[in-house]
Order: sequence, then structure tokens, then C-alpha cells
Amino acid sequence: MNKMNNIEVIINNKKYTLRGYESEEYLQRVASYINSKNSEFKKQDFYKMLDSDMKSILMEINIADDFFKVREQVKEIELENEEKAKEIFELKHELVSLTTKLNEAEKTIAALKEELNENQKKIIRLETELGNKHTKG
Repeated sequence: MNKMNNIEVIINNKKYTLRGYESEEYLQRVASYINSKNSEFKKQDFYKMLDSDMKSILMEINIADDFFKVREQVKEIELENEEKAKEIFELKHELVSLTTKLNEAEKTIAALKEELNENQKKIIRLETELGNKHTKG
């Protein structure tokens, strides 16, 4: 089992101790994300006029919006992956089928070559016999 970590982070110029099983790097990334959202809002003139509750609500709404958008992207990627997996399965099936047909065709070609070779031998034998009859007769 992972051990619980206590990690100090700075969010909006205040020091906080986060406690969790996640790595320090991960928790620092979370704090960095929140700080970048804060910086984004502080650049907006209207944000400065809001009270702290509205600032918090706006931040929460935007983080939730980011979350839902990313979750939708994940669903789309998963759907694409499923479609690609089906396509790969179908292509593998087609490859197996074509490989089987190729093997059958190669066997047929080998058999026909053998038959051709035997027929050529018969022709030579018959021509030799015919030639021998003409020279005797």
C-alpha cells in the first residue's frame, strides 16, 4: 500500500499542506494548475470587482468546465480506439483469409508445375519414341 504524503504547496500566494497518496510531483502540478487559473482570472478586469465568493464560484465553474471537456475528449478517444481495434481485428481476419488463399494458390501452382513437368517428360518420351520409329522404319 502506498504511504500517505504531506506536501507543501503554494496556491494563490498562500502555503498549504496537502495530504494524499499521490506523488509530490503530481500535487505540485495540481497546485500549479490552480495557480495558472488564478492568474488567468486576475488578468480580467471584471474579476477584480467580484467578491471572494463569486471569485471562488467562477474558479470552480471553470475547473469543472475543464474537467468535463477533458472527460468528453477521453470518451471520444476511447470510441476512436474501439473503432480502430475493430478495424485492426477485421484487417487481421482478412490477412489470415488472404494468407490461406495464398497458400492454397501456391499449392495449386506447385501441383500444376509438377503436372507440367510430367507432361513435358511425356512429350519428350513420345517424341523420342516417334523419332525412333521413323529411323527404324
